[in-house]
Amino acid sequence: MEAHVDTTTNAGQMLASASGGRRRLGDRVFSNLATAAGVTILALLAGVAGFLVIEGLPAVEASASELPEGKSLVDYIAPLAFGTVLAATIAVIVAVPLAVAVALFISHIAPRRLVLTLGYLVDLLAAVPSIVYGLWGIFVLGPAAVGPMGWLEEHLGFIPFFEGPASVTGRTMLVAGLVLAVMVLPIVSAVAREVFSQTPRKLQEGALALGATRWEMLRMTVLPFGKSSIISGAMLGLGRALGETMAVTIILSVSGIVTFNVISQANPSTIAANIALDFPESSGLAVNTLIASGLVLFAITLVTNLAARAIISRQNIE
Repeated sequence: MEAHVDTTTNAGQMLASASGGRRRLGDRVFSNLATAAGVTILALLAGVAGFLVIEGLPAVEASASELPEGKSLVDYIAPLAFGTVLAATIAVIVAVPLAVAVALFISHIAPRRLVLTLGYLVDLLAAVPSIVYGLWGIFVLGPAAVGPMGWLEEHLGFIPFFEGPASVTGRTMLVAGLVLAVMVLPIVSAVAREVFSQTPRKLQEGALALGATRWEMLRMTVLPFGKSSIISGAMLGLGRALGETMAVTIILSVSGIVTFNVISQANPSTIAANIALDFPESSGLAVNTLIASGLVLFAITLVTNLAARAIISRQNIE
């Protein structure tokens, strides 16, 4: 009997040892694959940055007379960077509140039978090609915005953003920002909606049990719980808006100036739109100048994402 017990025990130990060995091998393989994926991402990022620096360096070293339009590199890129940030800022200011409201409605207010349909329809906005948004902006939203922009000039013209004269075609920075806002909205809404739906039910029921209204419950439990997701979604949307090309290219009537007037016919362009317009016909140093502007866009996007990560980390610590 004792020998039988010893044999059984030894066999169990051998099976456990073999199973543990397989698990350790699987862990090592998974860890190595994950590490390789992370290193690959960093290598690609470094490669893109290196390419932009190397190809943009000739434009940095060139004199103003050699560059397009006879401007220095700073004078050439600064209006483009300004227009990029302005258009993206308008998009985020408009899109984030709407996206949060949509996410709250779908996750906590809409009838259950409509939740999947509404979520699908909102997500479908992200699948629409940007050129379609551009055509919609120039043929539908632009003409429809002419009247409201005239009203803004008449009643709020003392504010630099609306001092006019208002465009009669609707091809303005304001319209471009609104189109970008529609493009950004599904991204922000999807991120916020997923986190809002994971708010612990005990927190929600506790707030309601203490006498809170539905809005007070959302404000005191759901929104604080999803604060980091709102920031993450906003930064993802901002990154999309910063790099958008075709929609802005189609809508804006570019003049290459720096102005906060968002309803005028004279608009600054964006870096991405300028590259799309000029790259096919450029050669030599003009190509290096466009790549240098792309390096600035890369830096703006990188700084934006780093700032977002810092904000999210601070929120998580608090």
